[in-house]
Amino acid sequence: MTLRADLYWSFRSPYSYLAIDRYEALTEAYDLAIDLKPVYPLAIRQPDFFERSHPNWLGYTIRDAARLAQYHGIPLAPPRPDPVVQDIATRRIAADQPYIFRLVRLGQAAARRGKSLAFCAAAARLIWGGTENWHEGDHLAEAAAGAGLDLAALDAEAEADAAALDAEVAANQAALEAAGHWGVPTLVFNGEPFFGQDRIDLALWRLQQTGLTPRSGQ
Repeated sequence: MTLRADLYWSFRSPYSYLAIDRYEALTEAYDLAIDLKPVYPLAIRQPDFFERSHPNWLGYTIRDAARLAQYHGIPLAPPRPDPVVQDIATRRIAADQPYIFRLVRLGQAAARRGKSLAFCAAAARLIWGGTENWHEGDHLAEAAAGAGLDLAALDAEAEADAAALDAEVAANQAALEAAGHWGVPTLVFNGEPFFGQDRIDLALWRLQQTGLTPRSGQ
């Protein structure tokens, strides 16, 4: 029997990026379906978050993400451009955000088709894997195609149905909080949250306790 879990995830979170390929690999190795539910990053939901955080928070996060990427052998580079436009010196979030709303709506449109995990994994590799100007040219179109999707159709839906998509994303966030957490990446299985890229092994252990089996031939 296929087990199902929900993965709450953000395009702007380096830890979400460091988790997504490993979660996708679990779906390939085991009889497991993961429904990725994108949420808007804290910078959008709480624009003053970075200004209120401890001065060491950002520097430590950057250092920690870099060493985790090295430890796991995952390519990691500063996004060019950052999905959220922010003045790093002042930590202020710009009023004009040309990237993140499109990305999250694309991710939710992919979720409507049951393909958000594959699409977001491919897009994350562009954003965090060193692709400069990932938002231009054919980069996102190729990521969508790799997930069996058409970027033009997703973009059209993201523009025409933006309000409904945003409501669905807000419902994702509410569901995450109802499950007992607020941050990303968080996998929720049978109502139990597993927060962070460092809880994947623990999540796998719980899934196996519940009857998770390898796919045929694995």
